[in-house]
Amino acid sequence: MGLEYRAVGWNRQKKLYDLTLAAAVAVYLAAFVGVGLALKPNATAETLLIRAFGTAAFALLHVILSIGPLCRLSPRFLPLLYNRRHLGVTMFFLGLAHAALSIVQFHLFGDVNPLVSVFTSNAHYGDVADFPFQPLGLAALVVLFLMAATSHDFWLHNLTAPTWKALHMGVYVAYGLLVMHVALGALQAERSPLYVVLVGAGLAWVLGLHLYAAGREAARDRAGVGPAAGEEVGDGFVDVCAVDEIPDARARVVCAAGERVAIYRYGGRLAAVSSVCQHQNGPLGEGRVIDGCITCPWHGYQYVPETGESPPPFTERVPTFPVRVRDGRVQLDPRPRPAGRPAGSCSVKGAP
Repeated sequence: MGLEYRAVGWNRQKKLYDLTLAAAVAVYLAAFVGVGLALKPNATAETLLIRAFGTAAFALLHVILSIGPLCRLSPRFLPLLYNRRHLGVTMFFLGLAHAALSIVQFHLFGDVNPLVSVFTSNAHYGDVADFPFQPLGLAALVVLFLMAATSHDFWLHNLTAPTWKALHMGVYVAYGLLVMHVALGALQAERSPLYVVLVGAGLAWVLGLHLYAAGREAARDRAGVGPAAGEEVGDGFVDVCAVDEIPDARARVVCAAGERVAIYRYGGRLAAVSSVCQHQNGPLGEGRVIDGCITCPWHGYQYVPETGESPPPFTERVPTFPVRVRDGRVQLDPRPRPAGRPAGSCSVKGAP
């Protein structure tokens, strides 16, 4: 966590991430144009570039939408989450190049303003089969622009996390608009069923992956808070697990009273906090204790286990939960303390 906004520090991991991304995009564009010229020698360079940029952006959007649920299913995919916003910005610029070249080729040299022409060249807005596809793509590009322009943490801080998160959930709106853009545009012009299969497979992949990950998460939450399935043990506390089931410097995530709670074991003590990071709603319970602070695995936001507060001068806070140990088993009070009201901690041996 930094004290101020500053230029991005290009460490080795960032360089490898972005160089790999740039190389993959360059190879894709070159391969698409090369194969396109081989299969359709009469195609113009402008047409091939329009299609290359458009398909690259659409494919990258599928990758971006897959990262979240894949990380929910397996921690092996967490490295893909690193700098995911760089993927989003890259995808926007690919889409922008596709849109700019399309407008130049199809709308620039008429008597009507090019942007106006996008909306008026096909006026069949009441016809489902012939509905104008270009305005749909432009609308998706506007959504992606808003996301790319607000990707820096400056906007996250000033818009507040809930507003910023709601804005960036617009990626699903953009995806829906782009699927319709492709279905009403490219799929109408191409006769090969391969394109229909590819778009359908991509849509099925994204929807299926999200539904499967959501089902796994819901099943995990329904399982309750441990072997005793949340059985009350007195004073409002519920049984969770044995002390030894929580690794040192890490957490056991449980569902209590409809909320995910992370019970951390560190330095011979236990403390429980909400498992939702205040930065981007990251999975706080999947992080670990570093230098005495719970550290979110997504972007490194930190919280003191006993209080749920970020170390000064930061002001982020998460709710805390009372926790205790009886006969070697961890017991949790599922009633959260408001953010800013410490619930404290207890020894793994049961002492206060």
